[in-house]
Amino acid sequence: MPDTVTPLSSASGLFEPLRLGSLSLPNRIVMAPMTRRRASRTGMPTALMAEHYAQRAGAGLIITEATWVQPEGAGPPHTPGIYTDAQCAAWRPVATSVHRAGGRVALQLWHAGRLSHPRLTAHGSHPVAPSAVGARGLLETPDGIRPFPMPRVLVEEEIPRLVQAYVGAALRARTAGFDAVEIHAAEGCLLDQFLRDATNRRAGAYGGSLENRIRLLLEIVDGVAARIGPARVGVRLSPLCTSNDMHDSNPMATFTTVAQRLSSFGLAWLHLVEPGTPAMAGAPRHLTRALRD
Repeated sequence: MPDTVTPLSSASGLFEPLRLGSLSLPNRIVMAPMTRRRASRTGMPTALMAEHYAQRAGAGLIITEATWVQPEGAGPPHTPGIYTDAQCAAWRPVATSVHRAGGRVALQLWHAGRLSHPRLTAHGSHPVAPSAVGARGLLETPDGIRPFPMPRVLVEEEIPRLVQAYVGAALRARTAGFDAVEIHAAEGCLLDQFLRDATNRRAGAYGGSLENRIRLLLEIVDGVAARIGPARVGVRLSPLCTSNDMHDSNPMATFTTVAQRLSSFGLAWLHLVEPGTPAMAGAPRHLTRALRD
């Protein structure tokens, strides 16, 4: 290396330790969640998953693939769940393998909402969403590629059970040995569907006004943080991402308000997905600065 080039570790601090909530990270590299689809057909974690994550334990923190908190919220085939004690036990070797390799690992919690399908959910139940707004596009099912179905509206009486599903999943994650959890509220999943006005057209306590649209996320964060501690909880958002047929009429107002409200919990991190398309011009950087503030 020429003398005029400063080593990356000195220039950026990338390999310096970092305190992230309750976690002491040996470096500032975080492995973002990536769906690998190596679980069993019933959503059980496998030995291959333990090997996969242990191989990447050199990152300061690993955030796992999205893991469903309810059978009704199942994603594509061979994605994992964390809503039963058996799944919890099957996740334990994954966390143990990462720790043995010197790493730290957080389990990402999600619910697919309208991105699911009756052939993916337990007992063929219909996917739910804040409103009856279907996603354009196709998804993979055990029977092949199918269009996204029109979801049924999640009624208010079902929401306490949904909140408890996230709380229960977080508790199981800690029982399995995970260091933290990340609540997935991005890229078109159920919580993102509640946040954005293109998909949340409902009335009542969880729709209409911005404060109502963010209510479900805040209730889930509050419930999870109360049981496992806010310093072991992160949240993932994607204000400008259009994947899975998502958009919002005023992402700056929506997501700066979300960030302001999340700030009161003392969470470990806010994970932001920034689109890199030229059509976005400088919007991602501008919004990122506002959310960081």
